[in-house]
Amino acid sequence: MSTKVSDYLLQRLREWDVTHVFAYPGDGINGLLAAWGRADDNPRFVQARHEEMAAFEAVGYAKFSGKVGVCVATSGPGAIHLLNGLYDAKLDHVPVVAIVGQTNRSAMGGSYQQEVDLLSLYKDVASDFCEMVTVPEQLPNVLDRALRTAMARRTVTAVIIPADVHDLPYAPPEHAFKMVPSSLGMPHSTVVPDDDDLRRAADVLNSGGKTAILIGQGARGARAEVKAVADRLGAGVAKALLGKDALNDDLPYVTGAIGLLGTRPSYEMMRECDSLLVIGSSFPYSQFLPKFGKARGVQIDIDPHMVGMRYPFEVNLVGDAAATLRRLLPLLEQMEDPAWRVKIEANVARWWEVMERRAAVEADPVNPEYVVHALNALLPDDVILSADSGSAANWYARHLKLSGAMRGSLSGTLATMGAGVPYAIGAKFAHGDRPAIALVGDGAMQMNGMAELITVAKYWQEWADPRLIVAVLNNRDLNQVTWEMRGMEGAPQFLPSQSIPDVAYADFARSLGLTGIRVEKPDEVTGAWESALAADRPCVLDFVTDPAVPPIPPHSTLEQIEATASSVLKGDSDRAAVLRQGFKAKIQDLLPGGGHSGQS
Repeated sequence: MSTKVSDYLLQRLREWDVTHVFAYPGDGINGLLAAWGRADDNPRFVQARHEEMAAFEAVGYAKFSGKVGVCVATSGPGAIHLLNGLYDAKLDHVPVVAIVGQTNRSAMGGSYQQEVDLLSLYKDVASDFCEMVTVPEQLPNVLDRALRTAMARRTVTAVIIPADVHDLPYAPPEHAFKMVPSSLGMPHSTVVPDDDDLRRAADVLNSGGKTAILIGQGARGARAEVKAVADRLGAGVAKALLGKDALNDDLPYVTGAIGLLGTRPSYEMMRECDSLLVIGSSFPYSQFLPKFGKARGVQIDIDPHMVGMRYPFEVNLVGDAAATLRRLLPLLEQMEDPAWRVKIEANVARWWEVMERRAAVEADPVNPEYVVHALNALLPDDVILSADSGSAANWYARHLKLSGAMRGSLSGTLATMGAGVPYAIGAKFAHGDRPAIALVGDGAMQMNGMAELITVAKYWQEWADPRLIVAVLNNRDLNQVTWEMRGMEGAPQFLPSQSIPDVAYADFARSLGLTGIRVEKPDEVTGAWESALAADRPCVLDFVTDPAVPPIPPHSTLEQIEATASSVLKGDSDRAAVLRQGFKAKIQDLLPGGGHSGQS
């Protein structure tokens, strides 16, 4: 039997060392599905419950494996469903290739069933490379370029293949006019800045006495180099959320996250520094960086399109973070005055004390900060963490101390709901021998997570380490938006939009053959985590938490928090009455400075 286009497509993916494809079937890719049967499911077809989840799983796989993620969907609605997950990859600079079906070539332009102008639809999300294969000879070049471009530019690319093309006999490109041959392989190179630029950067950094460093995911491979530069400059290090696992949180000068979900030490360091070094981060919120004109800045990024943004940097260095820092280090002068570093370390130590106090505040029934804080002492050394968008991201950002081989990520730039569980699934296919934990709100769980538990139930017995823990912060409220409305709009709570049903998440997990534990008392929290980490299968922890615990921004003052509280007190609903009862009593202990407005 002759090789079909669909057979060659899977063969080419194998030659690129693609081992998993996250997908959902449909008649626009029937030919490809038949080829998968002939290929003995190689690469592995991982069946999600929805195409958006397939895309998220490809993103999680790519983030945690360092390889390209591949997802496949049918024409029309399938291709449309992929988009949110693909935009998540694009905005977080993650290499993902989408392979999507299309109606037969003979039907195109005929307003046919499921006919969508996919080239136009994907023009933005796959702006670096999006092509449709219409003849067999075109395939290797298009697929190779899609994979190579996705990896080289850390972005999304798309290959569109009409249904009838899948079943055509494959023919390679000929040595002929208007034929484009192709080859395998991704070249690797280490980009470093010019010596003159490095000297200019060193001059800027040597001129300051109070240096702040901000790192993102681009610094993940430069852990030793970041530490060496921080020690040379006597600097503190803040982390964008996508770079949370790039440097150990237990280092005394690591101030933690930055921004609305960030820490007080990061906020204070940026407010008081006189020089700023940003490494591998495109953190967008300039109001959390030093005031313009107060600090001199240097940026390092491997992508020339991402330098010169966010802050008026004096020197922009384009290069690999580790290699650039190694060349920069000998040009930096040793900071002899320890006062700046001592102050940063004192602020960090005080912050962790505040986190301890905040986690210990009584709540009705369970403080969500305590749920996450209690996990710290139990984290396996090789754990992979995902967090969903919402208030869960606050507690992930502020309470968890990642170190060593621990990994963690979330939807950083798109900040979409519903990525937490599929990210963890992608992580398990990347590292089946490591435990994974997803921290999700009940809104995200109802949006996407519950259906993907079915995917977990389908595949978990294949993983060498069966532990995948989904921790649901169940407060019956779309909590992050509720608090944003209170803080920004002065509105107490609009129940028709914010209140959501109380679902029996643990019971649902057990109905699928997984472990499920519902936690309704603070003294049950640690034991539930221990049980989940000792379980012989995936586990859902249903933590019934208090929606009245506010995710306080790091720059909040007592007056601002009381103003937010007053918006809660405007309500006359039963829910507002519950909030009213305990909110005022919590304000003092929940403040970053422990209740003193001068430190808050």
